[in-house]
Amino acid sequence: MIEPLFLTTARVMTFEGDRLLTGASGFFFERGTRLFFITSRHVLQDAPSGHRPNRIEIELHMDEVDLTRSSPLSIWLFENGRSQWRQGSDSGGDIDVAAIEIDRALLPAGAAIRCFTPAHLQRELDQVEAGKDLLIVGFPLGFHDTMHHLPVVRHAVIASAFGIRFQGQGYFLTDARTHRGMSGAPVVMRDLDGDVALRCRLLGVHSSRIDMGARDRTLDESLGLNAAWYADILLTLTDERMPLGAGDGQVTRAARPTSAT
Repeated sequence: MIEPLFLTTARVMTFEGDRLLTGASGFFFERGTRLFFITSRHVLQDAPSGHRPNRIEIELHMDEVDLTRSSPLSIWLFENGRSQWRQGSDSGGDIDVAAIEIDRALLPAGAAIRCFTPAHLQRELDQVEAGKDLLIVGFPLGFHDTMHHLPVVRHAVIASAFGIRFQGQGYFLTDARTHRGMSGAPVVMRDLDGDVALRCRLLGVHSSRIDMGARDRTLDESLGLNAAWYADILLTLTDERMPLGAGDGQVTRAARPTSAT
């Protein structure tokens, strides 16, 4: 049987009508009976770059044994001109995480997915030490096992003080080799002794690489550091009271900070 962690993460493609725009990563999050797909907010909308898709496609496995079987799930991002995802902000500004609810009735019969839940979130921040081994599960440059439709896993370590908002923002740093296409990937820590499903803790959502604008691109290598938004923002974004339409500029404040300050 396939390791369940690989079924939590799916390749997501963004479209404007039938025109393919970009590829990225995302994962499933379940809260009670409700199902969400989580990715980076800039995957769904990024005004500075002019990226404005109107739908996404998520690749779903149709059989846990025969992994060659897959089916796309198309999700429209707007209804009557109103965005269908949830996003938020906190004292540091906008958070680069988005949650879009999936009507389970739209899932094809037999879809094989695994979901993170609130039980997988890390509650005790002081238990995550600098240098702790992490995994980032996603689709770098779209690369993956195309026969079995599976993501790849990159090794990472905690590169900043976990629980401290780096530069006052709601993210921490990871040291890992990442590429375009990894945006929205789950950042997890193995928990082999834990009693929750998947045997891991969901620490963050990979957003982007971090570099220094003053770096001499001839003399200096890239820092190799990345921003991962604290995963506890998902408790706000999946709250049943969270309104739709935050993507229309009605940014909703997080119910609590996304990490300890």
